[in-house]
Amino acid sequence: MAQLRRDYQEFVDRDTEILVVGPDSRSAFEDYWTKNDLPFIGLPDPEHRVADLYGQQVKWLKAGRMPSMMLIDKVGRIRFKHYANSMADIPANQTILGFIDRMNEEELVGTNHISK
Repeated sequence: MAQLRRDYQEFVDRDTEILVVGPDSRSAFEDYWTKNDLPFIGLPDPEHRVADLYGQQVKWLKAGRMPSMMLIDKVGRIRFKHYANSMADIPANQTILGFIDRMNEEELVGTNHISK
């Protein structure tokens, strides 16, 4: 989450909101968010309802729930998804920002703000 915090303004500049879903309780999330001064939204999911809905993988030999990352457009379509193989397997912010730039460009083309 430190990498997301570092480049948070770049996401905001692209009209993108970050939502982090985690397996902890509400109080644990609040404590973590406060201690780490995180500027984005945290959603506690102790019963794993959201994680299961989006297919987050569980690998017990690798510390449990693996990170996953998804880009969901403004109409609710998943446009990019990454299911990690380890806790460190997270796409770089620049990779994600590139996908967002392409999504935003497609939106503009689709609404005739840009002609190609």
